[in-house]
Amino acid sequence: MPLVTTKEMFEKAYKGGYAVGAFNVNNMEIIQGIVDAAKETNAPLILQVSAGARKYANPIYLRKLVEAAVEDTGLDIALHLDHGDSFEICKQCIDDGFTSVMIDGSALPYEENVALTKKVVEYAHERGVVVEAELGKLAGVEDEVKVDAKDATYTDPDQAVDFVKRTGVDSLAIAIGTSHGAYKFSGEPQLDYERLEKITNLLPDFPLVLHGASTVIPEFVEMCNKYGGDIPGAQGVPEPMLKKAASFGVCKINIDTDLRLAMTGAIRKLLVERPAEFDPRKYLGEGRTAIKDMVKHKIVNVLGCDGKL
Repeated sequence: MPLVTTKEMFEKAYKGGYAVGAFNVNNMEIIQGIVDAAKETNAPLILQVSAGARKYANPIYLRKLVEAAVEDTGLDIALHLDHGDSFEICKQCIDDGFTSVMIDGSALPYEENVALTKKVVEYAHERGVVVEAELGKLAGVEDEVKVDAKDATYTDPDQAVDFVKRTGVDSLAIAIGTSHGAYKFSGEPQLDYERLEKITNLLPDFPLVLHGASTVIPEFVEMCNKYGGDIPGAQGVPEPMLKKAASFGVCKINIDTDLRLAMTGAIRKLLVERPAEFDPRKYLGEGRTAIKDMVKHKIVNVLGCDGKL
């Protein structure tokens, strides 16, 4: 089976009131852990590559690993560029075989974001590739994406309608209160469901995306802290909030920080308990298992996409 686009995934997710997980990948063990979880739960899957992952692992290696996962499992997997910040990066990924790209012009003035997104959409659609864009700014840090809380802005519903109409984009990442990375909220995390519902009503049957949707699971933070240096106190988005968002047209939920915490915690634990261990297969294997268990939890208890293939 070849890699797939997200078009059919999102159509099913919208009608079914669930979301598909989009998990960031950086190496073989992360890919294997995620894919094993999806196979055991019979779930559709989006594997996404950030700018940082492209620099670290080389996109060719990551693409071949993802293709191997498809061949090995027969799963419906989309390969997605996360936070592409230029036409050139999106073009390169499209030409390299990615089936979905995100052009993130959210830091640009509105009209420039429209023009850049439209240019990417035109190139991608001619080649059967789907495009995600972003409107509004999420606070927090993730690889090259850095937005201070004071500069974060929520998505304007009426502007979202204009943006989708003028660009022809296939899905839209919106800002309603989530944040990138292990970010410390001021007070309790809150999602603006009223804004989300308005956007959904104005864009019926149109797939929305939530970035910055890791929950920063306390179990993994505590494990990281117990067996190594402290991770700064942080809050993620509570899982019930994400489940509710899926009922309002959110078809794609991005998860990265929880992957990092799960893998780091498991590796730290093994190396502290077995300090003489020097076989990478042992400690990376522990990290892979931790990722698998965490992703299974997300698929079944948060996303609701288990059994949806």
